[in-house]
Amino acid sequence: MLEIKNLVKKYNTGDLAINGVDLKVEKGQVMALIGPSGAGKSTLIRCVNRLENPTSGEIWLNGENIVKMRSRKLRRARRNMGMIFQEYALVERLTVMENVLSGRLGYVGFWRSFLRKFPQSDVNAAFGLLNKVGLDAMVNKRADELSGGQRQRVGIARALIQNPDILLVDEPTASLDPKTSRQIMRLITELCEENQLAAIINIHDVALAQMYAERIVGLRDGKIVYDGSPDDLKPDVLTEIYGKEDWTAVRKRKPKKDQSEDDITASEEHLAEMQ
Repeated sequence: MLEIKNLVKKYNTGDLAINGVDLKVEKGQVMALIGPSGAGKSTLIRCVNRLENPTSGEIWLNGENIVKMRSRKLRRARRNMGMIFQEYALVERLTVMENVLSGRLGYVGFWRSFLRKFPQSDVNAAFGLLNKVGLDAMVNKRADELSGGQRQRVGIARALIQNPDILLVDEPTASLDPKTSRQIMRLITELCEENQLAAIINIHDVALAQMYAERIVGLRDGKIVYDGSPDDLKPDVLTEIYGKEDWTAVRKRKPKKDQSEDDITASEEHLAEMQ
């Protein structure tokens, strides 16, 4: 499926963002990429779809080395990689439907794309995807009228209409509230399972990664320092990824003057039950 071999990305400043990464992602596997800021997570994803050009190494997708591709062949290969961006990357003045259909630009000719004349089969597929992501009632709304969670759902539908083999997801929950973050992660993983899509999800929220990904890869200083099950992401492993910290500590609120410790405990238990 996707295989990365000895990938290196060094910027002109001399900064080494990716330092000899080897990684395989199988069909249908949802993998979360975690690590501190500056660890190389976003750079790794951007190297896979060649938004960044690797300094050296190989990236194989479906038996072809993406690193060696140029222009037209690279554009064709990108059809197989659905990208979901942190900042949504929608065209604000276009409608929800138009933004989703932009995911088919790599399949239609110049004039059709320029005039936004898409085949009826593409339009039908877009309606189906918008129904799946819960936006079928917002087809004609402009992107700038949507909430953050709704925008992210448009981005998911746009990526899926490409019929990709792999999703590359860059911080899908960074700007979202906790409830919407869970909904978005659940939606991504369910769609991956339904369509047997592989996914690499760059995410800062370790708890969400553990909840929804079947595999966790931890990066630090451009190197893989952990690759395994969410269940094995223990405090010592988190220290290896992020640095020293008391990962077992649980914050306990001080009681208000008119509130006992028992009241706080009962409130916390009630909140846990609601979640």
